[in-house]
Amino acid sequence: MSEKEEKQGFFKKVSTSITKIEKYPDMAAQGLAKALTYLCKIVAILSIVLGMSMMFQTYQILQEGISYLQNEFPEFTYQDGILHVNSEQKLTISEDDSYVGRTIIDTNTQEEQIINQYIHEIEKAKGGVIFLKDKVILKNTAVAGTINYSYNEFLEQIGITQFDKQKVIDYANSTQIIVVYISIFITIFIYSFMIYLVTTLSNVAFLSIFGYLTTWIARIKMRFLAVFNMSIYAMTLSILLNIIYIIVNIFIDFNIEYFQVMYVSVAAIYLVAAIFLLKTEFMKQQLELMKIVEVQETIKKEMEEKEQEEKQEQEKEETKKKDKEDQEQKEKKKEQTEDGEPQGSNA
Repeated sequence: MSEKEEKQGFFKKVSTSITKIEKYPDMAAQGLAKALTYLCKIVAILSIVLGMSMMFQTYQILQEGISYLQNEFPEFTYQDGILHVNSEQKLTISEDDSYVGRTIIDTNTQEEQIINQYIHEIEKAKGGVIFLKDKVILKNTAVAGTINYSYNEFLEQIGITQFDKQKVIDYANSTQIIVVYISIFITIFIYSFMIYLVTTLSNVAFLSIFGYLTTWIARIKMRFLAVFNMSIYAMTLSILLNIIYIIVNIFIDFNIEYFQVMYVSVAAIYLVAAIFLLKTEFMKQQLELMKIVEVQETIKKEMEEKEQEEKQEQEKEETKKKDKEDQEQKEKKKEQTEDGEPQGSNA
């Protein structure tokens, strides 16, 4: 892995995760810490978008609500975390007359069964808000489940401990309302970041098991940690689609029934594709290695044949040299014999 790949920036990783899945093994090799850091950053972006979405919807609610409060809504008071509306029955605003969907106001009940019925109503209406005695429950079509937070969570943080109908109208028309928007944004950001991080990690864990089984099918050896890291990068497009889905829902009441199924399926397709690309690359490397081995065997055989020929030539040379030396020895002995014979006869 090159130093350039190791220092790859966040947005470059986002682009690579979507368009270059063959790079997944290289990014996974950077380690679990970098993969988790990447996941936290992209989930933070998702949480920021969701926070801004809720803040914008809050603005729309206030704009609609000011007129409704002045003309139709009964008197109400809030003190020390408790909201009381002067109505013995629940108040309901249909999804056709409200920007945020069905709105239910009931500050008299605390029964879980009745509250669950209200939640079922707004879920059936594809979104809405429930105002209770001590908390508010939100349901957005882009968010799985509901978001609950008590009035104390953001009102007391900005120093609001009590108000009534007229004070709310005056406050909504003042610049101080910006503090409420900021408080809502921070609250939603923290809440959604924790929820989405845990949810995404659970999806990553599921994908990792699925991916690890795929490596068995593909007959490629990989550590589970490497598959886990690859699963994190495989979630990129799904999370970006979720961000787009949230943005679209800010302006249009748009709902995809099986979005969560598609959300995981897209990531699974990316992960499986990356694993099989890795398998293909591994097979190419094996073929190249086999070719190299064949070439090496050929070269080795040629070298052995050449060495054998050289050895035979050397043996021939040595034989010739030995024959020559033997011949010279014979001639020398012959000369010595010829020189010695007259001396023997004179004696």
